Amino acid sequence: MRRSRLAVFVLLVLALGSARAVAEPRIFVTNEKSDDVTVVDASTRAVVATITVGKRPRGVAVSPDGKLVYVSNSNSDSLSVIDAKTLTVLRTVPAGIDPEGLTLNRAGTSLYVVNENELSVTVLDAASLEIRKKIAVGKEPETAVASPDGRWIAVSNETSDDVHLIEVASDTVVKQIPVPKNPRGMRFTADSRRLFVASEQAHVVSVIDMAEMRVVKSAPTGGSRPVDITLTADGSRLYVSHGQSGDVRVLDSVADRPDGDPRRPSHLVDRAQPGRAVPLRDRRPRQRARRDRHGLEQRGRSYSLRHPTVGRGDRRPPLRGRALGHITRRNQRVPLRERIAPSSPKVRPARAK
Repeated sequence: MRRSRLAVFVLLVLALGSARAVAEPRIFVTNEKSDDVTVVDASTRAVVATITVGKRPRGVAVSPDGKLVYVSNSNSDSLSVIDAKTLTVLRTVPAGIDPEGLTLNRAGTSLYVVNENELSVTVLDAASLEIRKKIAVGKEPETAVASPDGRWIAVSNETSDDVHLIEVASDTVVKQIPVPKNPRGMRFTADSRRLFVASEQAHVVSVIDMAEMRVVKSAPTGGSRPVDITLTADGSRLYVSHGQSGDVRVLDSVADRPDGDPRRPSHLVDRAQPGRAVPLRDRRPRQRARRDRHGLEQRGRSYSLRHPTVGRGDRRPPLRGRALGHITRRNQRVPLRERIAPSSPKVRPARAK
């Protein structure tokens, strides 16, 4: 499904500045409208070069050795390979219909390219750039990320509202995990125990426990339309970019610490607003109890006979008329079909004359 997006797709990839590739770190930014890639020197923040690639470039990834940069071209259904040192396009190859996000496995031997309109992931051999396999995923897949332990490729699907987990060893989908509406950017923790997912239309970040393979927590970010996530190296902070509110929220995370560790908080803290905590909550919201005019707790069409704590002199009126639903007592519902008789008025005896 085609939609209007920002002119610059804000997924930045650093080509590591070492003897493996170039002398300084560089940032590669894909530009959708101008069909090119802007290269920025990370230390000086100056534009080093602009490289023409295919039509509507979207995803960008760098090889483990830092020598090659891969760019997916959505409207030309291709993949461009850039030399990180000379900043020239080495090859352009087919990559399926409408390629979007992409990632490499830990070994750097396979490329996983998400095909949005094809509802699949194309697996290419990183050396020959030949297509090895097509893997069916959800509706409108957007992003692919690899786990640091090399076991998983996670794919977010915007329309089907789920994340597909691909096992790298077999290149097959082993789990489909429901998440809040419109998942976009994702990031694994360094120990691969948790996966953070940004849901754009739900305005939350969810935490997937990889051992249980389910969402265990979700939290509102405080911004509008979160689209991408990155973590600090120690996993203590989470950076979330927002498309509509136009900001980056910095959240305390420490999700890589084990459960029971006293240093691991049970909430995310918005660092942009000091002192304001954003509690993590379950995905299924709890129904808040309501009280009717008789002071009884009402949940949907069920009643509870448990009264709130009251002080002396309480003047709660008696329950009158026909009940509107059921009475709930000790989690067992008993239909109330008989009219509850009003209390008899007190009659003073007549005085003897």
